[in-house]
Amino acid sequence: MTNGTEMRRRVTFAGIAALSALLSACAAPHGTRAMASAPPPPAPVEVAVLAFNDFHGNLEPPRQSVGAPDGQGGTAQVPAGGAAWLASALDALRARHPNSLTVAAGDLISASPLASSLFLDEPAIEVLGRIGLDYATVGNHEFDRGTRELLRMQAGGCAKFTVREPCQLERFAGARFRYLAASTLTAGGTPLFPASAIRTFGSGAAQVKVGVIGLTLKGTPMLVNPAGIADVTFADEADTINAEVPKLKAQGADAIIVLIHQGGKTAGAPDPNGCAGFAGDIQPILARLAPGVDVVVSGHTHADYICELPTADPAHLVLLTSAGLYGKELTEITLTIDPAQHRVTTRSARNLIVQSQPFTSAKGPIALSSLVPQYAPRADIAAYVQRYVDASKALATRPVGRLSGPADRGEAPAGSTGGPLAHLIADAQLAATRSAGAEIAFMNPYGVRAPLVPAADGTVTFGDIYLTQPFGNALVTETLTGAEIKAALEQGFDAIGPEQVLAPSAGLVYRYDRRQPIGSRITAITLNGKPLDSAASYRVTLNGFLALGGDSFTVFKAGRDEVTGPTDIEAFEALFRSKALVEVPHDARTIDAGG
Repeated sequence: MTNGTEMRRRVTFAGIAALSALLSACAAPHGTRAMASAPPPPAPVEVAVLAFNDFHGNLEPPRQSVGAPDGQGGTAQVPAGGAAWLASALDALRARHPNSLTVAAGDLISASPLASSLFLDEPAIEVLGRIGLDYATVGNHEFDRGTRELLRMQAGGCAKFTVREPCQLERFAGARFRYLAASTLTAGGTPLFPASAIRTFGSGAAQVKVGVIGLTLKGTPMLVNPAGIADVTFADEADTINAEVPKLKAQGADAIIVLIHQGGKTAGAPDPNGCAGFAGDIQPILARLAPGVDVVVSGHTHADYICELPTADPAHLVLLTSAGLYGKELTEITLTIDPAQHRVTTRSARNLIVQSQPFTSAKGPIALSSLVPQYAPRADIAAYVQRYVDASKALATRPVGRLSGPADRGEAPAGSTGGPLAHLIADAQLAATRSAGAEIAFMNPYGVRAPLVPAADGTVTFGDIYLTQPFGNALVTETLTGAEIKAALEQGFDAIGPEQVLAPSAGLVYRYDRRQPIGSRITAITLNGKPLDSAASYRVTLNGFLALGGDSFTVFKAGRDEVTGPTDIEAFEALFRSKALVEVPHDARTIDAGG
């Protein structure tokens, strides 16, 4: 028999059990609804990074081409470049990519054609802002006029830091894009410009952040006038990048892009998207990179390539790109970013040729090609550029003399020799400095910026010769021994920096053999048919850049009894003024003894 207390307890337990069952029954469909309404993981976000490098103020088409595979085992030359065409190419890519970022890897200004150079590259900076550039690193040429002038390029204004007058046609407003300079340090140890930046795409759970680091090469002091950069130093590239990556990650960066003014070159047939035989000073930098960098946009070598190269972690490859020079190409980099995992899941890149208008090269006509898209010039950019072209026209079109035919600069694969044009420049510099005792002159091949192509009647204009040498370097005549001259020539083959076969003036001939050990690759030197005497002294003329040890030719800094002469462009014009017809030299002055 059950008492009342036990009965009440059983009723209570039964009630609780029933209530629990009821709640469970009610909870089951509610739980099902909760699971069904949980938000799905955010979809991957695609971001395009549109990149170029080494623009060098080429507002107009530079009358140069890009070699592209023709699909039949050969190479087709495509006319390319020009700011208005570059603008249209960028617009076309942005129309395909709702999320995009436009970046550049340095040397946007200086060593520029007259339409930009005469005006201190103000129009180049303005044009780059108008075509939508977001971030750019500083290259060595950004320092050609000194750090104060570079700061003016960013901030604007009409303060005068050079021999040329600023703000000649309009008040200069400064760059609309942001320069980045992580490794360029002021006396206080802080970067000259911000080290990095972050750009956000998307919103909410589908938001991603792309970090950008910008820096130039550590060897910049070897490439510019030391007086202009006395107030800054240049830190190690890999160390700088590795220190900046964690800072960007701490700010939520899902992808990291490095813009660096350093690079390499490929070997073999031209291929804008190739990486065959790649080598260059960028490699040891990449090999020291810690994980975290997804893409490196490079420059400086004026080459085009798309590579996947190892970093400090052999399992982590970095995508390396470069888009040639002068706005002739544009790199389309596509990143797929997972906002949940905060990382790049896929990436790809391709170089697009910015086909513009046909022209006549040193080797003949370069016609439009059906192999790549043809772009129409963007009207507003074309009109703006034309204003500066018109302002420079009187000087650019002034005839200086006549040339017997086209003079090339040693186009690929002989690009490190300077070709007949480098020899012609050396001859002009020797002639202009005979009064200082000059017996020999040398020209650095990479200082020859464009081939010299006269009009049909042989006429050469000031604009033509300025394209070949836009630097305004004063010539320096100094005394060197025969042994020092040989040592300087050896530096062209010493694996420090790109190879350069220094171009001599008429009368000097030397042989080189790359099969020999570094330091012993110059096998013979003669001057006017006689062996160069290693103990004798000779008077040698160089442009001021070389005389300061530029392009790693440090031996030239040891020169004695220096005499400063006219500028390189003045010497070149004087040669044309001195003769009714200047003959293009075709004599053998540098001989590859190794084949």
